[in-house]
Amino acid sequence: MKNYIQLLTLLFLISFIKVDAQRKQKHKNQPPIETSTTPKLIVGIIVDQMRYDYLTRFWNHYGEGGFKRLALQGFNAKNHHFNYAPTSTGPGHTSVYTGATPSSHGIIGNNWYDKEIDASVYCASDDSYNSVGTSSDAGKMSPHRMLTTTITDQLRLHTQMRGKTIAVALKDRGAVLPGGHTANAAYWFEGGDVGKWITSSYYMNTLPKWVTDFNTSGKAQSYKKAWTTLKDISSYVESGVDNNVYESLFEGEIAPVFPHSTPNLLNKTKDFEIIKYTPWGNSLTTDFALEAIEKENLGKDAITDFLAVSYSSTDYIGHKYGVNSKEVQDAYLRLDIDLERMLNTLDAKVGVGAYTVFLTADHGAINVPSYLKDQKIPAGYIDFIETRAKFNEFLTYTYGTTDLVKNISNNQVFLDHKVISNLDMDVDDVQEEIAFELLGYYNMNKVYTGYQMWQNEYTRGIPYILQNGWHQKRSGDVLFVPNYAHISYPKTGSTHGSPMIYDTHVPLLFYGNGVKKGSTVNRTEIPDIAPTIASMLGIAFPNGTTGTPIDEVIK
Repeated sequence: MKNYIQLLTLLFLISFIKVDAQRKQKHKNQPPIETSTTPKLIVGIIVDQMRYDYLTRFWNHYGEGGFKRLALQGFNAKNHHFNYAPTSTGPGHTSVYTGATPSSHGIIGNNWYDKEIDASVYCASDDSYNSVGTSSDAGKMSPHRMLTTTITDQLRLHTQMRGKTIAVALKDRGAVLPGGHTANAAYWFEGGDVGKWITSSYYMNTLPKWVTDFNTSGKAQSYKKAWTTLKDISSYVESGVDNNVYESLFEGEIAPVFPHSTPNLLNKTKDFEIIKYTPWGNSLTTDFALEAIEKENLGKDAITDFLAVSYSSTDYIGHKYGVNSKEVQDAYLRLDIDLERMLNTLDAKVGVGAYTVFLTADHGAINVPSYLKDQKIPAGYIDFIETRAKFNEFLTYTYGTTDLVKNISNNQVFLDHKVISNLDMDVDDVQEEIAFELLGYYNMNKVYTGYQMWQNEYTRGIPYILQNGWHQKRSGDVLFVPNYAHISYPKTGSTHGSPMIYDTHVPLLFYGNGVKKGSTVNRTEIPDIAPTIASMLGIAFPNGTTGTPIDEVIK
């Protein structure tokens, strides 16, 4: 009996060893789980005021090394949208990098009425810090009003602060907000008669030598030159006529036509602000970004760095000349060349296949309504002075005072809840009465109340977009949306900010390390960008993320 038990035990051990060996062999033959890709450098590019159709409309004029390289050798999300309003620069840059909407990250506009201090605030201003590189207040900035982390913050945290983040833009908010709370540096361009790249003491106390050297190199002065078309202007058939009534003038011009060569463009020592309104602003941004790659040794080791670049001149030009202008077309053809310069430098300095790029926009733009009206398309302008006068009459007649409205801005009405309480009324009833009044005004499309934003969870359409842009503590009591193609703006140039599709539809291109080649027409949204990059890197999502990774993009 004893021998029998020993035999059974031996057979069991042999069987166990065999099964265990087979299991180990099976696992040995399996490929390891790939948790992340490891680009040496992420380059995030935001083109200010780029509609999606600028990619397709000017396609035949682009070279092979810029937009086409990104789109054909990378991934093109063709149905990419902002899922909130207002569609403006501050919220746009923040939403790209936080993977969230203003309802979470708190940047509800470029400027907004702050209910706590009863004053208007700017999204990036911060008087607790000093300007660096200038004697003006232009550098008194920080990201302190942004309530969540960014993808740049998460990369810094993941690498124990060893990975660098550098952010560059002509606009301060285009650098400060993408850089996040932990950026090594954010730089922006002070125009006026200064013409230098500056920063804030939030990041450093003195400019690095390479920035000082760049500022004294004469590079900015070299762009104080005439703006002529890159190609024969007669080939720009994708745009309207050059001389028209829908465009603004540079000082000293009698017609908005090429070449633009006014004295303030040609003056080498003054009025550097004008560079922002020409394609040379984007070229100067590229020059500075490439210098940052070189001097900051970005992408030189195995620890991933991040370069955030925003091209702001396209927005200035769009506001001045409009969607259908030859100036906008020429600006994008020249930006295409700057993108090619950027990619070629990345190939040489970081290495082909060693970096990842994404390109998107912070908002789109409306075609000039006066032009649309002339084409018999419903469009128009809203006189908010006249509207406010009519609204004040309603307030006085209904409530006996206008004091219950503290502010109207960003298409929102802010009420004084104390005054309403003293009048022995309920806030939600007042919101509803005001909403019905505004809805009856000419050229008003939709109106919603803060109470509706509180009580409902919208999943589609304009209320969904408005709710994503509405922050419980920072936003107003009543939200109104003008009719399609109706804006409060001069009758020349384009603008943005609405929840309409011309302001929400923007490009999204991914290229390089970890990116599948392809495209999709499935809807993607701005907050999806940050979690997509985080998934590529295998790092934590920004802490307010509401978007989801775009799985078609990731290898």
